Amino acid sequence: MTDSTTDQPATRGRQGSGNRSKGRAVWLFIRDIVVIFIVALLVSFLIKTFLIRSFYIPSASMEDTLMVNDRIIVNELEPKLLPVHRGDIVVFTDPGGWLGPGENIQAPEPSNPIARGLSDFFTFIGLGTADSDNHLVKRVIGVPGDHVVCCNTLNQITVNGTPIKEPYTTVQPGDQAAGAPFDVTVPPGKLWVLGDNRHDSADSSAHQNLPSKGFVPEKDVVGRAFVISWPVSRWSWLSNYPDVFRGVDKDDR
Repeated sequence: MTDSTTDQPATRGRQGSGNRSKGRAVWLFIRDIVVIFIVALLVSFLIKTFLIRSFYIPSASMEDTLMVNDRIIVNELEPKLLPVHRGDIVVFTDPGGWLGPGENIQAPEPSNPIARGLSDFFTFIGLGTADSDNHLVKRVIGVPGDHVVCCNTLNQITVNGTPIKEPYTTVQPGDQAAGAPFDVTVPPGKLWVLGDNRHDSADSSAHQNLPSKGFVPEKDVVGRAFVISWPVSRWSWLSNYPDVFRGVDKDDR
């Protein structure tokens, strides 16, 4: 009798201690999940805001460099921290009036719920393309201060008086090197951009009649496209063709 009665409080003590341990373990698990969730939100915010984003190509304006349905990854450090260069392929928000009715196109949404959920997740962290609407992609031809003209007697674009040969365009020999002629000096804080598919691109040359006069504010640039990420068969780095623009700076001559 004595041994039995003295054992009962010890047993209840061990049970209470076990319950407290389980409760603490549950609390630690919940805390860790919350911390992981907050860190994930912070990392995704930093990635999407400062580092990289993904965009969908809905039109033929950059063919054959970028094809319809391509996905590209954009470096957002340009122009936030690094300058934009001639030849860069940049993604920018509509400066006003560039996108007509029906041109504000998003990437097709997956029909499979799981695939749709993954798409939304990747968009949230900056690697999806669901927020590609209201953005355009073109190649930078003129930076602030440049005098850009189309065209000389050989149907070439000149930058600061120097003709450039552009291997990335779809222009055929003898054709004009842009969709419309122009003679502009790029103002401070602006860019002059053209599509590689020069005669099927609503670019700077096509918007000279707008209040923006065809120039793209650098503040509207989201970033520089540096790789085709999808489809796998199209995976490649995107060049800004530095040799094309070598010698166009006045200091280089």
